Amino acid sequence: MFPRLPTVTKALLIANAVLFLLQQPFLLGYGTFEPFMLQPLRGGFDPFSPGGNFQVWQLLTYGFLHGGVMHLLFNMLALYMFGAPLEQTWGEKRFLTYYLVCIVGAGLCQLGVGAMLADPAPVLGASGGVFGLLLAYAMLFPNQRIMLLFPPIPMKARTFVIMIGLTELVMGATSWQPGIAHFAHLGGMLFGWLLIRYWRGQPPFNQRPPGGPRRKNHLRSVR
Repeated sequence: MFPRLPTVTKALLIANAVLFLLQQPFLLGYGTFEPFMLQPLRGGFDPFSPGGNFQVWQLLTYGFLHGGVMHLLFNMLALYMFGAPLEQTWGEKRFLTYYLVCIVGAGLCQLGVGAMLADPAPVLGASGGVFGLLLAYAMLFPNQRIMLLFPPIPMKARTFVIMIGLTELVMGATSWQPGIAHFAHLGGMLFGWLLIRYWRGQPPFNQRPPGGPRRKNHLRSVR
């Protein structure tokens, strides 16, 4: 099944797995990758200063690093489940553009929220991109049924994404689940929603740009 994955989805899975292995102590180690994690803004906004904590490239690189095995597995499972049908629908270029925009958008939202916290922590993980994929899947295939892991019940994609979005908002606003970048997840969904609206020429954008993808029927089901 793995060899049948679309090109970009497969490449993203491999890249995340390889970098996670390199983070392990018996190879390069976790600390080696700290300059590539999304560091909080401290002492003002100076993205190109070598001496600063935040560097502009971190808005992309943080999305390819993970803090543990379960963190990696859950994100890669979602990338496998939702990335493949989206790439088959949009094509490689559009899919990769969408995924990276969600990663960057999630990072920007997290930086904004972190700037209001007393002691913000570095952020890493593909969750911002993955939540963007969830949003896109629900917009393109709203009535497609997916099987939840906990609890193991089927649910329409649209219903699932609405529930998970509201849950993330409540968790982020109340800090019920600290240590998780809930607003980065929401940022990935927000930027994904905006990009799809832009491609479709829907408000707040006026018209579909030349070459933007049209909505297609789903090509495969997710079980």
